[in-house]
Amino acid sequence: MQIPQSLSTGPIGDVVAEATGREARHDPVLPGTGGPAGNAVLTAWTGIVLLVLGVAELLTLFDVRGLISWHVAVGALLVPPALLKTGSTGWRLARYYLGHRPYVTAGPPVLLLRLLGPLVVISTLGLLGTGVVLILLGEETGRSELFTVLGFRIDWITLHQGAFAVWAGATGLHLLARMVPAIRLTFAQRRGRRVPGGPSRAVALGVALVLAAVLAVLLVNVGGSGVRDRFRPGQYEH
Repeated sequence: MQIPQSLSTGPIGDVVAEATGREARHDPVLPGTGGPAGNAVLTAWTGIVLLVLGVAELLTLFDVRGLISWHVAVGALLVPPALLKTGSTGWRLARYYLGHRPYVTAGPPVLLLRLLGPLVVISTLGLLGTGVVLILLGEETGRSELFTVLGFRIDWITLHQGAFAVWAGATGLHLLARMVPAIRLTFAQRRGRRVPGGPSRAVALGVALVLAAVLAVLLVNVGGSGVRDRFRPGQYEH
């Protein structure tokens, strides 16, 4: 199938080329951690973990009242991997803009993904952060007015819902652009291309998952003080 001319040139064409695998960044491989190539692999694996957990979280929305404990638990599981992915991408950007040669050689993401990135990060952290706050505060306090905007009453639940709307759109576009490259860096790695630093990446991801499990237990059984009691049916919906 031929790609339309309007989607094959310019900034949109760059995104389409990378999203479909026709073009890819050439990340230098360095000893030790793997350098830019190692960073890309860690980011890709973390993204796959976030995708699986994100789909599970979205499934709880079909019956968020009946599955509120699962909604909270999976949401808590998302926090450490999200922070890890934010850290890995932030590290890459910092090294690039500070002029570290291997990262400069690899280059930045294509323009539109560079512009979309901050929105993905802010909406993700906003969604997860407001969710944690809601669990710790409880339903009554979570519905207390924080401020008004153009006559609309804003509380913590409103902020959580707003963050979800922005996150769904931004992350959906990000996923379309990054899914194929992530799969190529993880499940479809080229034979004979070994990127150093595998054990350290496995440890980083493993620690994030352990912390995720601990946070989930704490929020459901301690911080939530009985999630079902604090968020009564009909009171907590996206």
